[in-house]
Amino acid sequence: MKDNRPTNINILTIKFPLPAISSILHRVSGAFIFVGIAFLLYILELSLRSESGFALVLELLDHFLVKLFAWAILAGLLFHLIAGFKHLLMDFGIGESFEAGLLGARLVFAVSIIAAAVAGVWIW
Repeated sequence: MKDNRPTNINILTIKFPLPAISSILHRVSGAFIFVGIAFLLYILELSLRSESGFALVLELLDHFLVKLFAWAILAGLLFHLIAGFKHLLMDFGIGESFEAGLLGARLVFAVSIIAAAVAGVWIW
C-alpha cells in the first residue's frame, strides 16, 4: 500500500503546541539537572574535605559564572518540579483536554518564571 500522507522530516518547521513544548522542556530540564548534580556534588565534597576547601567553595560562589550556573541548575529544578506536578495531575485525569493542557502549560511557565526570579534574588 502506498501511503499518501504528507511527511515533514524537518523538525525545525514543525509548530508544536504549548503543552508539547512544556512536556519537552520537562524532559530537557531533567537531563540538565542530572548533569548539574555532578557540579553540586563536587562543590559539596570540596566543602566537606577541609576548612580550606570550604573557604575555596565560598570564594568560588562569589564568582558571577558560578552563581549563574548554580541559578540555572536551581531554575531547572524548579521548572522540573512544577511541570512534574502538572504531569502528576494529568496522571490522575485532571487537565487532559487540549484547553486544560494549554492552561496548565501557561501556569507552569508563569509559576516557573516567578520561582526562577525568586531563586535569582536568593542567590544574588
